[in-house]
Amino acid sequence: MAGARGPRFPYVLPAAWGLSRLLLLLFVFKVFVFPGPDVTSDVSVTYQNWYEVLRTGTFPLDDVTWQYPPAAALAILSPALLPFLAYTQAFFVLAFAADLIAFGLLLYAGLRPGRSVSVRGVWVWVIGVPLLGPTVYSRYDVMVTAVAVAALLAGVRHPKVLGVLAALGAMLKVWPLLLLVGTTGRKAWGAAAAAAAAIASVFVVSMPGAFAFLTFQRDRGTEVESLGSLVFHIARHHGWEGQVLLNYGSVEFLGPYVDVVSTVALMLTGLAFGWLLLWRLCATRFLVHTAADAAFMAVLLFTTTSRVISPQYLVWLVGLAAVCLVFRGSRMGWPAVMVLVACLFTVLEFPIFFADVVASTDLGIELLVVRNGLLVAATVTAGVLLWRDTVSYADPAPVPSRATPADEESLTS
Repeated sequence: MAGARGPRFPYVLPAAWGLSRLLLLLFVFKVFVFPGPDVTSDVSVTYQNWYEVLRTGTFPLDDVTWQYPPAAALAILSPALLPFLAYTQAFFVLAFAADLIAFGLLLYAGLRPGRSVSVRGVWVWVIGVPLLGPTVYSRYDVMVTAVAVAALLAGVRHPKVLGVLAALGAMLKVWPLLLLVGTTGRKAWGAAAAAAAAIASVFVVSMPGAFAFLTFQRDRGTEVESLGSLVFHIARHHGWEGQVLLNYGSVEFLGPYVDVVSTVALMLTGLAFGWLLLWRLCATRFLVHTAADAAFMAVLLFTTTSRVISPQYLVWLVGLAAVCLVFRGSRMGWPAVMVLVACLFTVLEFPIFFADVVASTDLGIELLVVRNGLLVAATVTAGVLLWRDTVSYADPAPVPSRATPADEESLTS
C-alpha cells in the first residue's frame, strides 16, 4: 500500500525486464537460436558495411538501402564507443543500453508521487519489447525510441527539451517529428526547428550526400508485410503474375498494379496528415497526457498507411504507448493492448513464419490479416478516443490547457 513517501517499489518490474532482456541477449549472441531467418544479419552485414563507409567521412551514396536521415550515421558509428568489442557485439550492447534507458525513464516517471502517474506504461515496455523477439536489438530503432520516450517525458515541464530531442530523433529516423503534433505553445516547435537546422547544417558541411536518402525513399515499392501487400498476397492465388524480390533493402512485390497500390498508400498517408491537421485545428483541451496520446495516434496513422511495415516499426508504437499509459488520465489503454497483441503476431510473421509470408501461403496471409487488422483497429480506436478527449469532451467547464503544477511535480520533481 502507498505511504507518505510514495508507492512501494515494484521489484517485479526490474526483475521481469532483466529476465526478458537476458533472453533477448542470448538470442542475438546466438547462445540460443531463434526460429526463422537470422535477424542479426542487418548488423553483421548491412550496418557494418555502412560503418566502414561512414568512418571515411561520407555517406554510402552508391547504396540504395541507405534510406535514413543524416544523424542515423551516429547510430551506425556508435559501436566505435566500445572498441574492445567486435562491431556486432558492441551494437547489441548499445541496443540493450538504449532499452535500459527507456525502461529507467518510464519507471522513474511512473513512480513519482501523486495520483496522475502509473506504472502501467512501464509494463507496456517490459512486455512489448520481448514480444518482438531479437529483431529489437538487431535494428537501431530501439535507440530512436529511447530518444522519443525521453522527449515526451521531459516535455511535460520543459518544452524546449522536447523540441530538441524531437529534432534529434527526426534526424535519426524522421518519425519522431510527430512528437510535436500535440504540443502547445511555440517553445517546442522553435527549439525543434533550431536544433534540426543546426544538426542538418553540421552534416551537410561535413559529410557529402546527407540527404540522398530522400530519393531512395521515394522509389520504394509495396513491402510484403504492409497493409497494401494483402492485395497481392490474395491476388497471387488468382493468377497475378508479379514477383516477390529483395528491392531497396526490403522484400517487396514487383509487377502489374504495384505502382497503383503504392500510390493509394501514399494517398492514405496524405489523408492521415489531413486528419491530424483537422484534429489540431479543432482540439481545445490539452492535458498533461495529450502530447503523448497525439504522438501515439500520429505514428499509428503513418505506420498503418505506410508502403512498408517492418517489424521494428512496432518498437516505436510500444514506446509511445508506454509513455501514454504512464499518465493515469490517458485513454489509450485499449489501443496499447492492441499494439501488444500485434507485436505477438509480428514476431510470428517475422521471422518465425516469414517464408510463409513471402510465399503467400494461407498461414502467412492469416498472420498478416490479424497483425495489420489489429493496427488498423488500434488506429481507429486511438483516433476516436483522442477526438473525444480533446474536441468533443462532455465537460463544458473551462479546462486548463496545460498540466497543473501538481501533475507536473509528480513527473519531474
